[in-house]
Amino acid sequence: MRIVAALGGNALLKRGERPDSDIQEQNVEIAIAALAPLARDHQLVITHGNGPQVGALALQSASDPSLSRPFPLDALGAETQGLIGYWLVQELQNHLPDRIVTAIVTQTVVDRQDPAFGHPTKFVGPVYDEADLRPIAAEHGWAIAPDGDRWRRVVASPKPVRIVETPVIRLLLDADAVVVCAGGGGIPVIEGPGGELSGVEAVIDKDLTTALLAEQLNADAFLVLTDVDGVFRDFGTPTAEQIASITAADLRRVPFPAGSMGPKIDAVCRFAERTGGLAAIGSLADAAAILDGRRGTSVLPG
Repeated sequence: MRIVAALGGNALLKRGERPDSDIQEQNVEIAIAALAPLARDHQLVITHGNGPQVGALALQSASDPSLSRPFPLDALGAETQGLIGYWLVQELQNHLPDRIVTAIVTQTVVDRQDPAFGHPTKFVGPVYDEADLRPIAAEHGWAIAPDGDRWRRVVASPKPVRIVETPVIRLLLDADAVVVCAGGGGIPVIEGPGGELSGVEAVIDKDLTTALLAEQLNADAFLVLTDVDGVFRDFGTPTAEQIASITAADLRRVPFPAGSMGPKIDAVCRFAERTGGLAAIGSLADAAAILDGRRGTSVLPG
């Protein structure tokens, strides 16, 4: 099978953890231990989140007195693709010494007129108490929003239109390579009238980009791997109940927050509806069992 798996940002940095490199590398070891069995038996493409990493780099950049202005988000996205790609590829090579493994710096075209540019919803960076974050946000001109019982920075998250490097990724898969790509949803770029590309200040949702990539690669399965066991009705309440399988149409009727589970739901529904392939959400530790339908939430096309 050709599998495209999207790792949540929490696969690298769990909520509340310090963004130290050794902590993230330990989390990468855990993530790849769960994914390596899939790579041994199937073609595998891995994408990953970068919200905590982009947020940490943005804070460093904004505080660096040697800079005339902070680095833009597209440049920070490229930095995190290189950093996280390095960690993932190295650990994959340790588990799969006989396979070609590579990471691709990936650009994702977005529409410059996307209304998301006026309504930031994508969480980036660490969590704060509201009282601590408000003066930081005021200093840097950030938009902020509650994330559970804490607060985080939010940025524009336009929808992906096209993934520039898809032909290269397809060639690598045909050569039986394991590919890490589209980190953080891809570096956000806009297309000029002559086809020229330029970066734009945004962070694209990696699950929506991964769904588009999986569709373009004719993948058999699209897995969204995160830190929850699956999709729950009434999540966080005493009546919470995990959904084992559900049609895309029914899943779209279940309300979810726009900035967290909402894009994951949209992504798996899109893939199931457009391709008829397997789409699922579940815990990273259960990756193999999710593929077999024994764990997680499977999303059916109809």
